[in-house]
Amino acid sequence: MSTKTIINPSTNTKLNTITYTTIENCEIMIQNAKEAQRLWKAQTLKSRSQIIYNYRNKLIENKERLATVIHQENGKTINEAIAEVDKSIEVCEFACSLPQLCSGETQEVSRGVYCQERLDPQGVVAQITPFNFPMMVAHWTLPISICLGNAVLLKPSEKVPLTMIECLALWKNAGLPKDVLQLVHGEKEIVQTLCTHNDIKAVSFVGSTPIAKEVYKLSSQHLKPALCLGGAKNHLIALPDCNIEMTAKDVVASMSGCAGQRCMAASLLIVVGENEPLITRLTEVASELKTGCDIGAIINESSQKRIEEYITNAETQGATIRLDGRQNRPEKGSFVGPTILDHVSPDMPAATDEIFGPILSIIRVKTVEEAIQIENQSRYGNGASVYTQNGADADFIAEKLEAGMVGINIGVPVPREPFAFGGWHDSKFGVGDITGKSSIHFWTKTKKITKKWSATNKSNWMS
Repeated sequence: MSTKTIINPSTNTKLNTITYTTIENCEIMIQNAKEAQRLWKAQTLKSRSQIIYNYRNKLIENKERLATVIHQENGKTINEAIAEVDKSIEVCEFACSLPQLCSGETQEVSRGVYCQERLDPQGVVAQITPFNFPMMVAHWTLPISICLGNAVLLKPSEKVPLTMIECLALWKNAGLPKDVLQLVHGEKEIVQTLCTHNDIKAVSFVGSTPIAKEVYKLSSQHLKPALCLGGAKNHLIALPDCNIEMTAKDVVASMSGCAGQRCMAASLLIVVGENEPLITRLTEVASELKTGCDIGAIINESSQKRIEEYITNAETQGATIRLDGRQNRPEKGSFVGPTILDHVSPDMPAATDEIFGPILSIIRVKTVEEAIQIENQSRYGNGASVYTQNGADADFIAEKLEAGMVGINIGVPVPREPFAFGGWHDSKFGVGDITGKSSIHFWTKTKKITKKWSATNKSNWMS
């Protein structure tokens, strides 16, 4: 059996070792999940939601311990890890409302004839999650899909499996029946198995765009619904009338949170007109952040080196380094500090690629139209935001931006439940969104029942 050593990126020291799931064991787990799902589906939605509520309470009781595990295996700060647990709790609370949202619809469509609509679970489903949010991304899908009656095989990132191992124990303590949720560990081979297996009825994925495309194609070729979220290059547009202090603090928080390793990070700021005071102030705010304290670690050394290459290449291509994250950082661990690249051109890799680090590239333009054009030319479409004090300008730009999640004076425009998370273009493959009310129909199949009990009321062809 293959094993994987889990490394703490803050110290580059060993945390633990996990054993990868073999294909043979995965097959056994799928068959066990089928039987567990049959019994789980037979419970009422109300009784299933009670298990979710019990689990939500377990998360609250164990918040600090879970945050510590997240911090250790991912490298993000404790406060960021606590926020990740809080978001997981929020989705659980939304899942507890599903009995009210999924009560079904019945209507008398003709005298004595009734049509009823109900939602049945997909069955056994697979969920594949990334390293940057070891807990939150898994909880975008787990509480909702489980509450709706599915059994889940979850494959956490092989870099950060420990958090979900802890959560699995809490699910069991909350009363979730055996094999309704199982963890599989591995890399490409196990992902391919989940995407192609006939008994896996739906697949969700969150990760990089190239892998999201492959998972979507493979799952679709095997005739199962797939919803795969990819990468991002989020554009924030600052108009001349923006509130400088608010904008500077928001943009810096957005680009540096989770060390920039999140698909909603502000990685590109488009400054409209001359606004040197804004650029100066956000440089000052960013320079006050302490790497290793305010900014957590990069997931591993290879990612750190890749991020540093973008900084070096941008300078070579003519960008100005206003703040260099390669300096003043801890000696141990994989860290990149806050970095601000000014005078970046729209065609530089620093402006087009998802760097996935605490780097902000600044492009200067003369008009709003130029700013919108740059954003709309991006192959990604996850998030975008505009900073202005003019409501008409804000509404106009928000309408024109090609992104699934748009903010006005918001650095990280992530919707809260029950509103759904999901982008456009190369940031998402599949139909619907992964959280909120939009996700309900991905994890279910709609059954339509038409019935009558008497022919005495026949009034037209429908009777």
